[in-house]
Amino acid sequence: MTNPPPPGNWSDPTWSAPPTSPTPDPTLVAGQPVPPQPGPVDPYAPTNPYAPVDPYAGAQAPATQPMAEYSPPGYAPPGYPQQYPGYGYPQPPKTNGLAIAAFVLAMIGFTSCITAPIGAILGHVAQKQIRISGEGGAGMAKAAIIIGWILTGFLVLVLAIYAAAIIYAIATSNDSGSY
Repeated sequence: MTNPPPPGNWSDPTWSAPPTSPTPDPTLVAGQPVPPQPGPVDPYAPTNPYAPVDPYAGAQAPATQPMAEYSPPGYAPPGYPQQYPGYGYPQPPKTNGLAIAAFVLAMIGFTSCITAPIGAILGHVAQKQIRISGEGGAGMAKAAIIIGWILTGFLVLVLAIYAAAIIYAIATSNDSGSY
């Protein structure tokens, strides 16, 4: 089989060439026969009125569900529908108690400076627990570490100034031993 020549004066060099591929067979898809398609279904066709009907089909068993949620077939359940999982805001993770304690001790360190290093150390321990368990409170633990170590450094600086003042006072004292 050859293609007919192009109309008019225009010449196509491939007009006498055979087709490059055979025509596809409409009864095969990817080399496999096409399965027959079902015919149209008449939704208004008469059904068998004498077929057995299960009166409990679709009903929920009262033993597995509370009576307040039970509804007969074909009726909506009373009250509001249950919320689907994934909607709304997710529940926040439980906060690590050690992170809370570390933050409180670091904040108390503003007044006493003695609890600040304890808060910083507990903050490090709380961070490790949070990494392992996935609990919340990582921000509180980090704040306890930062505040605790800053206040600890301030405490060391104040103690060094006191020690220097005492040493200076002893060194410059003019104590001759007489009263």
